[in-house]
Amino acid sequence: MILAAGRGERMRPLTDHTPKPLLKLNGERLIEYHLHALAAAGVTEVVINHSWLGEQFPIKLGDGSRYELKISYSAEPQQPLETAGGIVQALPLLGEEPFIVVNGDLFTDYPFTRLMGEMESMAHLVLVDNPPHHPAGDFLLENGLICGYGGEPVGPQLTYSGIARFHPQFFREVTPGAAPLAPLLFSAADQGALSGEYFPGHWSDVGTPERLAQLSVSKRAS
Repeated sequence: MILAAGRGERMRPLTDHTPKPLLKLNGERLIEYHLHALAAAGVTEVVINHSWLGEQFPIKLGDGSRYELKISYSAEPQQPLETAGGIVQALPLLGEEPFIVVNGDLFTDYPFTRLMGEMESMAHLVLVDNPPHHPAGDFLLENGLICGYGGEPVGPQLTYSGIARFHPQFFREVTPGAAPLAPLLFSAADQGALSGEYFPGHWSDVGTPERLAQLSVSKRAS
């Protein structure tokens, strides 16, 4: 599932007429980098949720055949359902097996094949080094388990990348409607049921026009 329902306030004015995941980076839409990478990893079906200017997604991306994928869309109301709420609404499209979730507005070379095998936990997060705009991080990772978050951790924290794998049962107690993801992750971490991994490769949260421009320059240089 690619999360694409956000308004993209910090990216304005670019997002006044285009949803953030459909903005272009060196001629290709941000979300298309995900679609190509997921297909290369062996994914065959993708669900995209949308809200703000959501009608543009099926127009621009179609049914997914050009990416060798089948794309389904989960339309949300004008006020998005937040991350957990959006996933819960899309569960009928996602099926009964574990699924990958990735934010549509980030850029990364993370190899999604790492999330395609068997995993024991119902929730598994990919963590990255803390970016300059989020120096405190989100979670503490120790021996493959996320064992601390927020507050005063007992060690250096890493940032949640917006890439994860979930089992549908992870959301079994979430009531349909708007619901954030963070409380579910914190609860799972408290129970020792939230696994994670550290990814040292390229990752960028494309949250502002300046970051998009910087990423465009660095990508051309590479």
